[in-house]
Amino acid sequence: MREEEIEKLRGVVRDCVSKHLYSSAIFFADKVAAFTSDPADIYMQAQALFLGRHYRRAFHLLNASQIVLRDLRFRYLAAKYCIKYPRQSRPVCVAFETLLTMSSVLTFFPMNMQEELKEWDQCLLMLGDAKVDEHGNVNITKDCSVMYLDKDGEDREINISSAICFLRGKAYEALENRAQARQWYKAAVKADPLCYEALERLIENHMLTCEEEMSLLSSLQFAPEDGWISSFYSCLIKKYDKENVVEAKFRELEQEGCNIKSSEQSLANNTDLLACKAEYYHQCGEYQKCFELTSVLLEKDPFHLKCTLVHLAAAMELGHSNELYLMACNLVKDYPQKALSWFAVGCYYYCIKKFDQARRYFSKATNLDGTFPPAWIGYGNAYAAQEEGDQAMSAYRTAARLFPGCHLPALYIGMEYMRTHSFKLAEQFFMQAKTICPSDPHVYNELGVVAHHMKEYKKAVRWFEKTLAHIPSSLSEMWEPTVVNLAHSLRKLKRYHEAITYYEKALALSTRSLSTYAGLAYTYHLQDNFTAAITYYHKALWLKPDDQFCTEMLTLALVDECRHGVEPKTDTRQNNLFLY
Repeated sequence: MREEEIEKLRGVVRDCVSKHLYSSAIFFADKVAAFTSDPADIYMQAQALFLGRHYRRAFHLLNASQIVLRDLRFRYLAAKYCIKYPRQSRPVCVAFETLLTMSSVLTFFPMNMQEELKEWDQCLLMLGDAKVDEHGNVNITKDCSVMYLDKDGEDREINISSAICFLRGKAYEALENRAQARQWYKAAVKADPLCYEALERLIENHMLTCEEEMSLLSSLQFAPEDGWISSFYSCLIKKYDKENVVEAKFRELEQEGCNIKSSEQSLANNTDLLACKAEYYHQCGEYQKCFELTSVLLEKDPFHLKCTLVHLAAAMELGHSNELYLMACNLVKDYPQKALSWFAVGCYYYCIKKFDQARRYFSKATNLDGTFPPAWIGYGNAYAAQEEGDQAMSAYRTAARLFPGCHLPALYIGMEYMRTHSFKLAEQFFMQAKTICPSDPHVYNELGVVAHHMKEYKKAVRWFEKTLAHIPSSLSEMWEPTVVNLAHSLRKLKRYHEAITYYEKALALSTRSLSTYAGLAYTYHLQDNFTAAITYYHKALWLKPDDQFCTEMLTLALVDECRHGVEPKTDTRQNNLFLY
């Protein structure tokens, strides 16, 4: 990347600040600082964080910089944080000096003031009449074109029509018209792909399905020098592609560099990029790998909230209750008004199986921010853990309504129906989850389990095979139950050799599964291989000595071996194995 391209990005940051698109300003300022490591660019990043009300992260960035003791600008901004916004106060930042000195904000200022006053109807009225279709194409009505005049004087200015589309979307979202909000956010990104803030809303609030996210990204028109931004955006959306595809995207971005003053800089250690990689590890089930990466990132930037959320999720999966406790304490102290803080408290109580307290704090998180998806999912899971199905369903249905692009609520509703043996209803919701996210292997696994329960074994085999085909990385212990389920279904179809192959694959993933040993023993028993059957029945009973099925079948196998091949009738050896 050349110096002039970096300067264009600096212009984007300045223009984002002038239009109050602070998340966009933070995003691009972070990348400029990563490319250059220039004190002026680090200061610009801190300013963007400050204006975006990320005060603690801004303060940490200034403190972490070695220039803070030598540069008066750094000292001034850090001191302003310390004096004006003490730890226990609720900071409010109104930068009138900045606003009034920027000519590009003059036409945008009145409508933005309506936003700050939370008068959303008046905000829409001031923006004028316009319509948008489901593809994000805008049709301006009446004589409001003056509101959409683009200024071409400054290089790389964010398109004013994009900023206005984003503001419309924000207003409609506040008015709980999420369908209109989604369309206006799409219009904002299409009007100017550098309007990161609109894309962030679409992704973080799960407004689009997997296919819609990919379709939107493919429709964006980037300048030739902005190819790295397109690649970065593709790493932000749901990442269920094959491991080699996703890793290639990360490598491409890590190699994206800039030669400034004979010093080669790149995005390899950029926090946003590494947070995306950690999120990918979590989706793949590589929880330990994810936790290790987020731990390193949070040492570098302890106030990176997206990374914090992924870190909490990984700690939950690994059962690290002490880490959850420390994180929750720090978040509540630093961000008492953020849903994430109380969500962390709920995660801690969920991890130590105090589900009543977990529900209380998940509920508090939803009250603070009704558009925070993890809190609704956690709220439903806390009810489900105590088998309070109706309340769990209510939370999941609310999440499904608020976040139409998130397949997890439908997936969890299906699981609740499956728990009550309503298999047809469960299948309907699993299919709905598949429509929203057709690349998540968990959905196919649940469809296979339902088909097995309904004795549709051929269909079960197809679903389990699709599960294994959609796993983005190599098989890990996390997927051992799926392999065992596939082997069970194959055994039901009397495809014994294939079943044995998959049982052995499952044993390669985990040697502590009673179901695997019992299933393998029973399959050998059905093949009249009594010696192998006896061996694996013994291994199963070593894991659980009081297992009734294995005890009875071991007795039959010993009798069969003594009779030298006299096979008992099949109906006396019905498989009662529990299907995980």
